[in-house]
Amino acid sequence: MSVKSSQNTCLAGLLDELGWKHSQFARAINSAGTRGGMRLRYDESSVSHWLNDGTVPRRKTRDLILVVLGRALGRPVTAADAGFASTAVAGAEPDTLTGLAELGRADMDPSRRAVLGAASLYSAAVAIPGWQDAVGRFKAIRTNPHARIGMREVEAVAAMTEQVSSLDDQFGGRFARPMAAAFLVNTIVPCLQAEATDEVRTAMLSAAADHCYLTGYMAMDERLDGLADQYYTKALELSAAAGDQLAFCTTLRGMSVMHGDLGNGTLSLRLADAASAASPHAGPRMRAFLAGQQAHAAAITGDRATALHQVAEAETAMEKAESQAKAFGSYDPSALHYHVSQVRYELGDLSGAIGSMQESHRIREPIYRRTRVRYGAMLAERKFEAGRIEEACADWHRVLDDYPMVQSARCQDRIDSMVTMTSPLQRNSHVRELRQRAAELSRA
Repeated sequence: MSVKSSQNTCLAGLLDELGWKHSQFARAINSAGTRGGMRLRYDESSVSHWLNDGTVPRRKTRDLILVVLGRALGRPVTAADAGFASTAVAGAEPDTLTGLAELGRADMDPSRRAVLGAASLYSAAVAIPGWQDAVGRFKAIRTNPHARIGMREVEAVAAMTEQVSSLDDQFGGRFARPMAAAFLVNTIVPCLQAEATDEVRTAMLSAAADHCYLTGYMAMDERLDGLADQYYTKALELSAAAGDQLAFCTTLRGMSVMHGDLGNGTLSLRLADAASAASPHAGPRMRAFLAGQQAHAAAITGDRATALHQVAEAETAMEKAESQAKAFGSYDPSALHYHVSQVRYELGDLSGAIGSMQESHRIREPIYRRTRVRYGAMLAERKFEAGRIEEACADWHRVLDDYPMVQSARCQDRIDSMVTMTSPLQRNSHVRELRQRAAELSRA
């Protein structure tokens, strides 16, 4: 149901800034809705109503509009920026918090809810200093409508997100995501609804955005791309409400990765460019993080010049970053070598792609088991493609050493690819041994 408000000059200003006609705006909303599993049929008359009659679109459409505008402008766009809100609850739109809770509840695996309730939900976080005290505070926040949060709660949420991220790195998205969804519903949403100072509220919104981004990434790892897009959308809304450009551009980059994996190079590049534009003052490691994805996305589209230019940008930024203290996440030389490998492969340099992937694999930290499985399998595939059969089989065997401990659909894709690729060479002794081992693991 739409509601009436005053004429929307804010939205008109944003469309003027983009140079978009009403029909173009409507198409962008419909397209974004389709990617998120929504069937929308807005046209220029719908946009005219929003602008001239002061009609406010329904909640889901309103949320989608903010994401579409944010991606196109390369910066967070809040409901107030678009003329859709005069008041806010808990520093974010009430509909954003409601949608966040609904998304998390729908995503909690019913078969695992019993073990994810109460203190047992946080069993993975027992190593976090002061966690038992945090559990007690979180329980009080859930049961007391007048509870007030402070920076201790923000720090606990951030610590839990980091712990879940570590589990994801080691065991894959399918293992850790139900826990992340439950934590979102049982802890983060109540914290966002609690009383707080402006400083604490903003910090909690940023922490919530980081958690949504991680949960979306794990959904992508399970090949639940529509669900991942919903989590990413919520991460954009929360980071916009917090004014957190780092979380906003990181989420846009995550969406670029997902669409690149799906083969949509044009959209992947557009999102990667928007992520870069959303962080104009990024430090060198962040710049490498963004430019590496821009390079890969450009290579998928066949834009050789742009891809090579962005690779050079990423390498220069990484060299500068490595001369300083590590300050941003896990993007390191290993990750950059992976992007260089992907660019070289997309541009037809198979030998160069193999060399870069080998270097990435050689220097990767052992904690990233899921990445080791997936990228190790990609290395084997490329060696197999180059006719280096025995080497490829040896790499695949190393992948199978770790594979049983990882619950990841994207890793499973690589195992399936191995089976398909090796099928024509089953008489080769190395291939036959590999396939037999893979079959045994599959049965187990």
